[in-house]
Amino acid sequence: MQESVYDVAIIGAGPAGATAAAMLAKAGKNVLVVEKQEFPRFSIGESLLPQCMTFIEEAGLLDTVLKNAERLGFQYKEGAAFYYQGNKVNFDFRKKSSEGPGTTYQVKREHFDQLLAQGAAEKGAEVRHGIALEAIDFSDPDAVKLSLSSTTGKTEAKARFVLDASGFGRVLPRLLSLESPSDFPVRQAVFCHVKSELTGGHFDRTKILITVHPQNPEVWYWLIPFADGTASIGVVGASEYFAENDSEKEALWKLVADEPYLIEVLGEYKVVRAEQRITGYSANVDRLYGDRFALLGNAGEFLDPVFSSGVTIAMQSSSLAVPLVLKELNNDPQDWQKQYSDPLRVGITTFRTFVKGWYDTRFQDVIFYPDQQQQVKAMVCSILAGYAWDTNNPYVRDSERRLNVLAELCS
Repeated sequence: MQESVYDVAIIGAGPAGATAAAMLAKAGKNVLVVEKQEFPRFSIGESLLPQCMTFIEEAGLLDTVLKNAERLGFQYKEGAAFYYQGNKVNFDFRKKSSEGPGTTYQVKREHFDQLLAQGAAEKGAEVRHGIALEAIDFSDPDAVKLSLSSTTGKTEAKARFVLDASGFGRVLPRLLSLESPSDFPVRQAVFCHVKSELTGGHFDRTKILITVHPQNPEVWYWLIPFADGTASIGVVGASEYFAENDSEKEALWKLVADEPYLIEVLGEYKVVRAEQRITGYSANVDRLYGDRFALLGNAGEFLDPVFSSGVTIAMQSSSLAVPLVLKELNNDPQDWQKQYSDPLRVGITTFRTFVKGWYDTRFQDVIFYPDQQQQVKAMVCSILAGYAWDTNNPYVRDSERRLNVLAELCS
C-alpha cells in the first residue's frame, strides 16, 4: 500500500463499499478498499429491488451489470409474489407509483459483489482482499491511521476520511462502541440453495416468492430463483419456532414440510449449498457518522430480510454519503445529520414500519386483501420496489399512520 495518505479508505467491498468506491474514483479521488474476505464469497441478500438499479447507474456500473447478467446467471426480476393459505397475490414493480426502474435481478451475491468490486477497481479504486482492520486512530488531525492485518502480516494505511461498509462485520461500531440494541425481536433465518426446475404451482420465476406459514403468520419463507436452474430457499421466525437441538437441515426442512404449496413449487430438488443459520441479525447504532467517518448500509443498521431492503439501504447510504465526503475533502463543512443521517433514516423508517406491520400482521392483512384499490396498491408497490425515500408517496411521508388506517380498512 502507498505510504502517502489516501483520500478515502473504505472498509468492505460489498455493494455499499463498491458503489462508494466507484463514485469516489470517478471523481478523481485516491481510494483504498480493504475487504476481510477473499472474493468470490457467499452472502445472503440475493433478491435486489429496482431502486438499486438507480444507484448502480449512478456509480457508473450499470453497463457492467447488464453485460454480465446472463453470463453470471442473474435472474430478471419484475415483482414479488405472496402466498398464504391458498391466497396468491402479485405485485408488479413496473406498476409502482414512483418514478425509476421497475425491474432488477435476483443474484448470487458471490458473483454480483465480485462484479461490482472489480468495476470499482477498473475505475481506479485500489481494492485489497484478505485484509482486516484491527484498530483505528483519529488522533492525527490530518490523517486517520488504520492498523491492518492479513495472512502475510501487519501493515498500516492512512486516509483523510473513512467509510465503514463492512456489513454484518460492523467493524467501526465495534471498535468505536457505537452499537445500540435493536428493538426488533431476536429472529433467525435458516436457508440453503437447491437445484430445481421450480415448475410446480404455476410459479413465476420473475418474482421472489414470499410464503406465510399456514398456522403461524410470524414465520415466513423466501424462494428466490436464479437463471441457472438453482434457487435460494429459507425460513425466518423467532427462535422459539425452531426446535432447540435441530440441525440447520432439520430446522429448514421441517418447516418447509408444513407448507404443501412450497413442496409443490419445489418439485424434485437437490441441495447444492448446504443449510446455514443466522440468528440475531437485526442491529442498530447510536449514530451513523462522526469525526472523519461515516457508516454505510448494514454497518449502521439492519432491519430484517423480509422485503429485501438491505442492499437498497446500503447503496442509498453510499449515494448520500459520497457527495458529502467529496465536500469534506475540499474542507467544506457539512451537516452530516441533516444531509446524511436524517435523509437515510427516512427510508429506514419506512421499511421499519412495514417490517413491523408484517410481523404483527397489519401489513399481511393489506397484502392479502381481496379488493385492492389500484392506486393504493401502486403506492405500496413503490415501497416494495425499494422507493422508500420517495416522500411524494404518502405511505413514505406518513408511513405508520397510513399503514394503520389501511390495515383497519382491510382487516
